[in-house]
Amino acid sequence: MRIIFLGTASSYPTTQRGVSCTAVRFEDGDVWIFDCGEGSQIQIQKSSIHPGRIKKIFITHLHGDHLFGLPGLMCTLGNQVQEKSAEFLLEIYGPLGLKRYLRESLNLSRSPLTFQYVVHELIPPQDVLSEEIKQWAILEEAEGLLHLQEKLGKQIGSEANTWHLFEDDKVKVEAGFLIHRIPTFGFVIKEKPVQGSLKTEILLEKGLKPGKLYGKFKKGESVILPSGEIVSFQLVKMMKNNIFYIRPEDVLGEPKPGRILTILGDTCDSTGMIHIAEDSDLLIHEATLEDGLKEMALKKMHSTPSMAVDFASKIKAKKLILFHFSQRYRPLEEEEKDSSSVYTILEEARMAIEKNNLQINVDIAHDFMEVDVKRRLINV
Repeated sequence: MRIIFLGTASSYPTTQRGVSCTAVRFEDGDVWIFDCGEGSQIQIQKSSIHPGRIKKIFITHLHGDHLFGLPGLMCTLGNQVQEKSAEFLLEIYGPLGLKRYLRESLNLSRSPLTFQYVVHELIPPQDVLSEEIKQWAILEEAEGLLHLQEKLGKQIGSEANTWHLFEDDKVKVEAGFLIHRIPTFGFVIKEKPVQGSLKTEILLEKGLKPGKLYGKFKKGESVILPSGEIVSFQLVKMMKNNIFYIRPEDVLGEPKPGRILTILGDTCDSTGMIHIAEDSDLLIHEATLEDGLKEMALKKMHSTPSMAVDFASKIKAKKLILFHFSQRYRPLEEEEKDSSSVYTILEEARMAIEKNNLQINVDIAHDFMEVDVKRRLINV
């Protein structure tokens, strides 16, 4: 699992930095995109990502620096998936209103797509909406005809303050609510435990050579062997057919714990994520302004480095990467680590970690930075 930061600034893109867009590339090559601010399609083309491998897109909230690049990216994807357009379905998740935004943008611009897409909307809790939202009344429900390539998606409500978005045999994705000026969510990717390594030395000792049977063991399948070949410590004999078999657990090591990745949107209070983000291997958290500007950050409902560290501590995150920096902070250059660069953000986070005697690895993101999320070691 590799993280590629495509945009790490807030508000608007510049020639030096893009706005919010983060990619997660899995071992099979599939890519998920988290937020898609203006210019993200250009950032993607400059990166190591193949646009045709993008399968899912998650939008944290509907502010422009997280959203305005989405219609353009979808049109770009149309040029990448033409060969398999008949079966390709782009799945998009985001707050209520995302379906209408995309439908209106694509319809009004007369933008056909070469693939189908579906938008699943997260319904925000009404009791925690900000006054700004209540005063600025808009119709978020999608109206009218679907876009020609749109399939009708789900509306997802919360269960015990958790939005369950997606699950297959490898991962599940959950969302939690964040406090910001408009409805905002954070996303947690939870990888399921991975089958342990195959103990090939045991199989070789028992006379079983590498081949297709190894693959079946690895998948957790029981394998029937010819009568008389004893290859298991726990031998079972079917007298009728005179067959022996070996169970996968006899030749597989301990399962490897799945990785947990948490990606947050804009927030001044992330406590609504604690129950689903615990023990994250990597937390990606905004730090728009420095600690000395905390009052301004709270007024705009953003976070500072110390606030991000505090949340990382609460969820016992192994690693914290900060992003979504105000444009007042220059991108970090090794020779220019001064008070006007994002180095200030990093130093304040380090000081907060040291002050509270925490064991958290912290870093700051920059555009096109790539980070591998390592698997956890098995406790022996």
